[in-house]
Amino acid sequence: MRHAVILAGGSGTRLWPASRRAKPKQLLPLGPGGEALLSAAVRRGRAVAGARVMIVTADEQVTATRAVEPDVEILAEPVARNTAAAIGLAAATLLRRDPDAVMVILPADQHVRDEAELARILDQGLAAVEHDDAIGTVGITPTRAETGFGYLEVEPGAVGLVDVKRFVEKPDRETAQRYFESGTYLWNAGMFFASARRILAELETHLAPTARAVTAIAAGGDAAALYAPLLKISIDHAVMERASRVVTIPASIGWDDVGSWAAIADVRGTDASGNTVDEHALVLDGTGNIVLSDDGTVIATVGVSNLVVVKSGDAILVIAKDSAQDVRKVVDALAAKGLAKYL
Repeated sequence: MRHAVILAGGSGTRLWPASRRAKPKQLLPLGPGGEALLSAAVRRGRAVAGARVMIVTADEQVTATRAVEPDVEILAEPVARNTAAAIGLAAATLLRRDPDAVMVILPADQHVRDEAELARILDQGLAAVEHDDAIGTVGITPTRAETGFGYLEVEPGAVGLVDVKRFVEKPDRETAQRYFESGTYLWNAGMFFASARRILAELETHLAPTARAVTAIAAGGDAAALYAPLLKISIDHAVMERASRVVTIPASIGWDDVGSWAAIADVRGTDASGNTVDEHALVLDGTGNIVLSDDGTVIATVGVSNLVVVKSGDAILVIAKDSAQDVRKVVDALAAKGLAKYL
């Protein structure tokens, strides 16, 4: 039976100050029409798995997550241990209920413009799981030389279900340009498909303590005691890079991981001057700005371009749009100064 697992335990530090520990970016109304990114991910999961959707999130985020999606099952992690443990816990939980469970695993914090095409691609991936016990990922056809994403190397001209030659870490600018021009690299979207049984078997081979712990938790073991000692590692490093055969499906779906404030322009669109603003913003003689306020505070800019100005709660961020990835430096600086209350 098909199941959708939504990974929703991230902190979203690059979207501070709107994204905070208690309410990270996937719970914020950042999507078109004020839709939460999590709600969009749940909708995509239901498109291929019906009502069999599970959200995996941090224990401290359960209440806020349930407020956004009250009708979806939530599986809580006692502490954050990255995606290998989170996916393993979901796989072990589902396997106890359904020995034939196949999973599509979707991050909660992404934007997809062409959801119908994504549903078709996920259906193709799940069919490969059901027929061939495939384990794979969705690979996004790059639209630019991007340094913020990992990459998948495939054969030239790859279409349909194809083998992944290797996983590649986030590159520098020159390498990213080479990848983009080669036509043999896809962005790693962090969307996966596999059977629950295959996930646990791969974890048993490559990360045995995690496999044993999540299996014991699913059987009723002490989750806090068993989960805390687990290695913090992604499913990419723990399994996908080591598995004997990994496949991918190239996709052109208008995808973005909403990894920084600069991505909000693609999610929400721009006005005639190329600015992304809410009703409280007044932008004069400027283009390419993102100006947002969460409480009705009027924000006015004059004669500036390509800035991000965000008022959220008790904090204001002003940053050049092409430096939007550096918001994490602010988060680190606040923590270092003992100002964690603003996080």
